[in-house]
Amino acid sequence: MQSIKWSNGRLTLLNQTLLPGIVDYIECGDYRRVAEAIRRLEVRGAPAIGAAAAFGLVLGARELAGQSLDFREALRQIADELRQTRPTAVNLFWAINRMLSAADKAPSTVSPVELLALLEQEALRIMEEDREVNGRIAQHGLVLFPHAVEAVLTHCNAGALATVDIGTALGVIRQGWQAGKFKRVFADETRPLLQGARLTAWELKEDGIPVTLITDSMAGWVMKQKKVAAVIVGADRIATNGDVANKIGTYSVAVLARQHGIPFYVAAPVSTFDFSIAGGDEIPIEERNPQEVTAIGGTLIAPDGIDVFNPAFDVTPAELVSAIITERGVLRPPYGPAIRSLRK
Repeated sequence: MQSIKWSNGRLTLLNQTLLPGIVDYIECGDYRRVAEAIRRLEVRGAPAIGAAAAFGLVLGARELAGQSLDFREALRQIADELRQTRPTAVNLFWAINRMLSAADKAPSTVSPVELLALLEQEALRIMEEDREVNGRIAQHGLVLFPHAVEAVLTHCNAGALATVDIGTALGVIRQGWQAGKFKRVFADETRPLLQGARLTAWELKEDGIPVTLITDSMAGWVMKQKKVAAVIVGADRIATNGDVANKIGTYSVAVLARQHGIPFYVAAPVSTFDFSIAGGDEIPIEERNPQEVTAIGGTLIAPDGIDVFNPAFDVTPAELVSAIITERGVLRPPYGPAIRSLRK
């Protein structure tokens, strides 16, 4: 499965809102459709969002190339539109800034058509690097499992659907299962949008990896029954002190893991670290439509008009994180010095 494809100047995205029942692809002919896909969660997962936004800028640049205007200024305006789609996932901003930096480094004499080609090559590099990063994260993650365990637990979806290859947390899980490090995966359903039930369970089942789906509220009891030996999740933004923003419910899983003496691991690329913020209280938390909580599949499951609090993410403090798996190796507490070293 591929969450994102670029071919013949067109971006194709796997529509994740329809999975697992329908496998459908969205053809994005302009940057507006890319922005819409990011907002709607048709494409989701921090690395995949970053790659999609990069190609969104390419599509925007193609529109601008034939117009008589300030190309670079107009490109920055398109970048601002794409930035506004999802406020929490830092990979979105990282990819957009990298694309703009590539354009800014080009000589002023470069034509819009030449800039367009340059931007396309940069977006392709972002995609290819993510593929390589996934593989390195998976390899480094095996270090945390010197001995085979019965099962691990994951929350939300940090797999092939959230990246351009095998995933971050699910990349580690895929590699671990192939290496015989564990026999089964427990997947939280991840309310309210059920990314664990719809996406993670589907990915693992498609790969032939034994997976057991549980409701979010079952995680503590599963740990109490000693059914899982570790938790592995992804991340949407990591502060310089090691605080981790991830899908809502992750904090609860981390607290439960600490209570039961189970290691809680985070798998994320260096592009997910936000070196501009000191702690998790500085991470903007996206709040989404109340209907995501009050309805499932369009069917109302709560009183009409009820007040709803629907944050898309929560923040797990660094003291609950046993290790952070990156493409450069495994970071362990204290995280401050280790994370600062990633900037070099």
